[in-house]
Amino acid sequence: MRELLAEAAFELFMERGFEGTTVDDIVARAGVGRRSFFRYFPSKEDAVFPDHERCLADMTEYLERATSGDPLDRVCEAARIVLRMYAANPVFSVRRYRLTREVPGLRTYELSVVRRYERTLAGYLRGRWGDAPDGSLRAEVIAAAVVAAHNNGLRSWLRSGAVGDAEVAVDHALALVREVWSRTPDRPVTVLDGADGDGREVVVMVAPRGAPLWRVVRQLESALAETPAAE
Repeated sequence: MRELLAEAAFELFMERGFEGTTVDDIVARAGVGRRSFFRYFPSKEDAVFPDHERCLADMTEYLERATSGDPLDRVCEAARIVLRMYAANPVFSVRRYRLTREVPGLRTYELSVVRRYERTLAGYLRGRWGDAPDGSLRAEVIAAAVVAAHNNGLRSWLRSGAVGDAEVAVDHALALVREVWSRTPDRPVTVLDGADGDGREVVVMVAPRGAPLWRVVRQLESALAETPAAE
């Protein structure tokens, strides 16, 4: 029934536009009552994304089992669960992508779904890193980076009309995340080994959104004090 309603809804969205389709139109096309629709979908927007609840549940289940191994590898693999969901039905995925680009409300809804994936990944990383220095901050930043890398590759594939292998672009983007964040979180990350074009040390600091300015300045001063002077 869920698939029947989603299919009827999407057919109408393509024919009449999202705003031009009502719930009554959808249930009439599906041959069911309004109560049946709301049993499966709280709103029209939910009918555009009928597979995300199941996908989020699969991701959560996978992470609950992933109690060993490299946490970064685990969250990258969890992101691929979402990729495989899109790749399983490329025609529908491309049509949905194009529809969300046209309807601002759907784009907003999609962003809320993305945020739920990000929170799930961050929660897993916090659980794995416990009380490690900057563990919670690192979990939030890496979860956001994994989601951004995954979405960049996925949307590139969708914009092409699902031409080629979706995993190639996503794997490339996730490899960049691994390259940057593969170090074990045994101390706060404030300094990147390296130099700028003039041969000077480069200091990079990450602060949580809304952190007081005095705390940011204190952390920056501490990082600079610990950085050896360039010769």
